[in-house]
Amino acid sequence: MELYIIRHAQSENNALMRDQTDRVYDPDLTEVGFKQAEMMAKYLSETTNVEEYVMHKYGSEKRQSIIPHRITHLYCSAMHRSLKTARPLSEALGLTPEVWLEIHEHGGIYLEEDAVVTGYGGMTRSEILNEFTDYILPETVTEEGWWDPTNGKEDFSLCQARAIRVAEALRERSKRKDSRDDAVALVSHGGFIDCLIKAMLNNMPAPGYFHWHYNTAISRFDLLPDSAVLVRYINRVSHLPPALVT
Repeated sequence: MELYIIRHAQSENNALMRDQTDRVYDPDLTEVGFKQAEMMAKYLSETTNVEEYVMHKYGSEKRQSIIPHRITHLYCSAMHRSLKTARPLSEALGLTPEVWLEIHEHGGIYLEEDAVVTGYGGMTRSEILNEFTDYILPETVTEEGWWDPTNGKEDFSLCQARAIRVAEALRERSKRKDSRDDAVALVSHGGFIDCLIKAMLNNMPAPGYFHWHYNTAISRFDLLPDSAVLVRYINRVSHLPPALVT
């Protein structure tokens, strides 16, 4: 099973850089972010997939043709920036995005000011479906939102536990005969992606290093039925010109 892990495009909070004074709890994309998402979608739907290209003998006719990326399933978190990033990709690939709640960013939906944490529910079911009419939502997304505000800010150990659960679900899927040819794309978040990669490679918690991902960066892994994991590449942003790398 092929797995493409994609960080969301630049959000309004990302653009604040170190000054987080105007941070919001569920940011939209910036103008740069929309451009990044469009370029990422174009790259994955139209350009040559080098990982397939190099599987053919040098000089063969197959290497003279464009071998496109092959994605069969598209998932995103319920955070606004992830929902927005998935849309151009879904349109380019002709896939219906499915919300996977467990791939949200570490912390959940909250704001922290003067050491006081306030939780929020996130987008409600109606709000999501009004803006993203064809997205598939789990029943746990209600008119109260999808995040329990009483949780405040998620503890990092709980984020790690989520990553382990997601990694295990992906491993189990790769073992099923009807899923071995799946090519799954996850549109997720920088902190969670780091945890997920560590969970897939059995490196949890490994606090001494971090798998950095730029906005709309793509990482590719192959999950084999015997539980082996092939790391194809991490943090690839060849679809972006340098000026749009954030």
